[in-house]
Amino acid sequence: MTQYIYATSGQAVGFVRGRYIHSLHGAAIGQLHGTHVHRLSGQYVGELHDDQVVDKHLGNLGNIGNPGNPGNPGNPGNPGNRGNRGCPYPDVFQKLL
Repeated sequence: MTQYIYATSGQAVGFVRGRYIHSLHGAAIGQLHGTHVHRLSGQYVGELHDDQVVDKHLGNLGNIGNPGNPGNPGNPGNPGNRGNRGCPYPDVFQKLL
C-alpha cells in the first residue's frame, strides 16, 4: 500500500517508497531519516508529521549527504483530497521541489 504525502490543505503532493519521497509523477525529491525529511542533496527540510512535511521548529538538523537517485517508480495514482486536518505546523513540502 502506498503511503501518500499531503499538503496541510489535504491535497496529495507526493508519496513514500522505501526511504525516499517522490512527487506524484514519480521523480525522487527527498529522503527520510526516521521522521526527518531531507532533500536528495542531504539538506534538512522538516519533519514527517501525519503524512505531511512540516516545520516543527527543531532547528537545522544538518546534512546527511546525497545517497544517489533511486530512480522513478512511476505514478501511483492520485488518492484525491483528504481534507484539512488542522495541522498546527507550517507546510514545507515545497522546499523539496
